[in-house]
Amino acid sequence: MTSDTTRTTLVDALASGGPLVLDGGMSNQLESAGHDLSDELWSARLLAERPEAVTEAHLAYYEAGADVAITSSYQATFEGFAKRGLSRERVAELLGLSVELAREATRRVKDTSRPLWVAASVGPYGAMLADGSEYRGRYGLTVSELEAFHRPRLEVLAAAGPDVLALETLPDAEEAEALLRAVHGLGVPAWLSYTVAGDRTRAGQPLEEAFGLAADVDEVVAVGVNCCAPEDVDGAVAVAARVTGKPVVVYPNSGEAWDAGARGWRGRSTFTPEQVTGWSGAGARLIGGCCRVGPEAITGIAGALRGA
Repeated sequence: MTSDTTRTTLVDALASGGPLVLDGGMSNQLESAGHDLSDELWSARLLAERPEAVTEAHLAYYEAGADVAITSSYQATFEGFAKRGLSRERVAELLGLSVELAREATRRVKDTSRPLWVAASVGPYGAMLADGSEYRGRYGLTVSELEAFHRPRLEVLAAAGPDVLALETLPDAEEAEALLRAVHGLGVPAWLSYTVAGDRTRAGQPLEEAFGLAADVDEVVAVGVNCCAPEDVDGAVAVAARVTGKPVVVYPNSGEAWDAGARGWRGRSTFTPEQVTGWSGAGARLIGGCCRVGPEAITGIAGALRGA
């Protein structure tokens, strides 16, 4: 379990102004190693079936230059695993394991000269549904119902001792409001990250409104965007920094588009390491990649940021 001193060090590292490098996409790294992620549990399935593969994926990103690894718990929920017949006790074990696997990877890194941190991923309600609604929001649930869904998982992840909770890929400000309620009192800092299209959340709310929800929440140490096009990052960084005054977190996709019908990626990558220096200059302090951004790109990001 991570000590309070280590957690404070992460918060202090953000406050000091130096950028930290996040990892890249967990799913593409696992798929490149030959693992099939085509079912509804996505990468979370490997927590139960191939945990060593998860550790190896984290290690690849740490060795590539990442300072922070995000756990494979994005799609790991009590409700999702229950559909496979797993008990709540077993699901709680797997959620805790997701943090320990990332922590184990830190112990295997050859370069011990820099601190390494673990962010526990908390995906949106729509990730559990596995029907694409994580990119739409508007689930038909109240804020209180969404809070009740998220709180048990958050409690288990917080107890496992991550350095930060990654409340990520949120399509809707209402779900963000629920998660901000749910993290209260857990004793672990969090970042809040939306998936966006242009200057709005996927559900259509203005980013000023969406980021503003976190401005006065003490538990939130960074706000930003992820799982979006690289072209959407610049504007979001400026708004997040201005509205909240907090460090900004950004980790976009490669820029390719997902074709749900063909279940494949289309187009070309538009994410370049050179873009990150501009994001850093605008206020981003946690910078990495999401879907289709692999270890090679993370090495490029780390070189660009540390060189700057």
